[in-house]
Amino acid sequence: MHTLPQQLANGLFLGSMYGLIAIGYTMVYGIVQLINFAHGEIFMTGGFGALTVYLYVLPDGTSMWIALPAMLIGGGLVSVLIAVGAERFAYRPLRGAPRLAPLITAIGLSLALQQAVFNWYPDAKTDRNFPQLAFGPWHLGSISIQSGSVFVIIAAPLCMAALAFFVRLSRTGRAMQATAQDPDTAQLMGIDTNRIIVIAFAIGGFFAAVAAVAYGLRYGQIKYDMGFQMGLKAFTAAVLGGIGNIYGAMIGGLVLGLAETMATSYIDNIPGMQQLGGGGWSSVWAFVLLILVLLFRPQGLVGERVADRA
Repeated sequence: MHTLPQQLANGLFLGSMYGLIAIGYTMVYGIVQLINFAHGEIFMTGGFGALTVYLYVLPDGTSMWIALPAMLIGGGLVSVLIAVGAERFAYRPLRGAPRLAPLITAIGLSLALQQAVFNWYPDAKTDRNFPQLAFGPWHLGSISIQSGSVFVIIAAPLCMAALAFFVRLSRTGRAMQATAQDPDTAQLMGIDTNRIIVIAFAIGGFFAAVAAVAYGLRYGQIKYDMGFQMGLKAFTAAVLGGIGNIYGAMIGGLVLGLAETMATSYIDNIPGMQQLGGGGWSSVWAFVLLILVLLFRPQGLVGERVADRA
């Protein structure tokens, strides 16, 4: 039990990344009722966009304190452009089609983005080293906080607070809530619903890029297929918290990160379950948690969409 505080901290770090990605899923679903399964690859391209800025744009020897904001801007720009492009050219023409059509399109776009990076990005067939912050680790009692984890600790609350402020207090945020409630009525009231949908995709794309930078800083590497696993976990977090609820997405991410970390660390200490622990079972326990929550609370932990309460 002396490792419990460290494992709780690790779960919060992991859950914060899940939550940042899950917000993109839940914002898009809350407005256009679309599960954007390409969002995991948008996360992945944000990581490679940030790495491109560091390797090919910034001069050699640039301090990470200067490089990190530039990488965030570069990665965010790549993710936002791909997310907005996907909405405009892949999803908007299918908005009136049966729901299966955009779903299949999202899966196809996901595979296309993954293979594009795999085939065209230099040395993407192997894991690419990601630049690291040159400080730490910090110790808080028995908890060791690596330099890569510091970023997600700071970025996740800031992003969540900024989004909450934007949705609650800005005109565009209120228009997003109105569009989520009833897009046809919102359009009759003079709201440009196409613009609102584009903004939702852009915000989700930027948050995915922030999560990708956090992933690279924490694990020291990025790879072309990292979006599939992280995207699947983030979608699970969005459903766990209550799909369509931005606060639920972050709460679901934190709960999933904690549950996954605790299960893989301690489940093998239970008599008769020694074979069910370790990192190889992390996805299994994540989906076990999702099934249990949906069985007893189908609307998710938080429940209804934020727009329904506005």
